[in-house]
Amino acid sequence: MLHGASIGGRAGPDRNSLARRGPFRRGCGTRPSVREEPALPATPGTVLLSGIVGSTAYGFAHAGSDVDRLGLFAVPTEELHGLDRPAESHVTTAPDVTLHEAAKWCRLALSCNPTASELVWLPEDLYESVTPLGRELIGIRSTFLSGPAVRKAYLGYAEQQFRKLLARDTTDPATRRRAAKHARHLVRLVEQAVRLHETGQNVIRLPDPEHIRDLGERIADHPATAESLLAGAAERLARPGVLPAAPDRRPAEDWLRRVRAAHYGPLRERPPATGAPGESTGGALAPTG
Repeated sequence: MLHGASIGGRAGPDRNSLARRGPFRRGCGTRPSVREEPALPATPGTVLLSGIVGSTAYGFAHAGSDVDRLGLFAVPTEELHGLDRPAESHVTTAPDVTLHEAAKWCRLALSCNPTASELVWLPEDLYESVTPLGRELIGIRSTFLSGPAVRKAYLGYAEQQFRKLLARDTTDPATRRRAAKHARHLVRLVEQAVRLHETGQNVIRLPDPEHIRDLGERIADHPATAESLLAGAAERLARPGVLPAAPDRRPAEDWLRRVRAAHYGPLRERPPATGAPGESTGGALAPTG
């Protein structure tokens, strides 16, 4: 079942949507059991694609884990015509929801941002809102990829997790749990980077999450052991891979223009400007003869 989601109480003129329903309404398919979340806070726009991401998607979730949701939305096109630009991201922590405006999401994906990019690589049963425009975006997901961006983004994020590990005092149980989480994501990022580089595919639901969990526990206790993992990944990513040297921006540009056309509606009537139409309001730019 494909359906759109209008958010903020205003339905944009999305001629491509099959229906207008509440945000993050579930579609068909079997999904791992997750905790129900409160309704999404008001956001001006129409959700084009959304789903469950993070630990639940990777296979790391356990009883009591938070459920992270990610989506992208389109603002009414006329909102882009004024002096003030609408907000490009809306983030809440109760529930854990991140929404990016369509153009911002495309920019993030073209830089191979690991968090944003996974939205178009989810297993089908983890999608909660899919419009035809969202389905089109999934169809062009490979065009966002490039070898240099994958190396920079995924290894950069993995090294960030490594630095957090080195800074943790794991003698405290709570800090130890956080360290194990950083270590799991370090391993995940490295594996995803190498798989993208060598196959062009981003596997979100990991084939052996327990192996990564166990390795993360060992790295949390001995963070220096991650150095060889990072070095090995860097070496493999330096070899020739299947990804192009630069992403193909044209499909994203064409898609975004279709989004803008689909969400362009008649301008609301505005109060008339001071002075009758055709009447000079200052004289400086009037014809001089």
